[in-house]
Amino acid sequence: MPYKEFKIEKLYYTIGEVAELLDENSSLVRFWAQKFPQYIKPARNKKGNRLFTAKDVSNLKIIHYLVKERGMTLEGAANRMKDNKEGVDRSVEIIERLNMIKSKLSDVSNMIE
Repeated sequence: MPYKEFKIEKLYYTIGEVAELLDENSSLVRFWAQKFPQYIKPARNKKGNRLFTAKDVSNLKIIHYLVKERGMTLEGAANRMKDNKEGVDRSVEIIERLNMIKSKLSDVSNMIE
């Protein structure tokens, strides 16, 4: 599944923006943030809203990939991230790029028809 791209690298992303990026509910993002505190450490603004850094978003993409795409349990995803985070991170990056290429090729194909 291709992730939506944010055009400008921001310092912080709201939980709504992260949820939209992952195409998931805000409650699931909140749940994952609670279950993976060693990888996701959202800051809070004065109103108490969670604010996620680009690194947090990257880690959430990895968790999303492991849990939703690979079908792992939360415990299994945590173990994989602990044991081989760089390998998983690279896999997620490759899949994102391939999905973007697929989307662009589909757009070109639709223009040709």
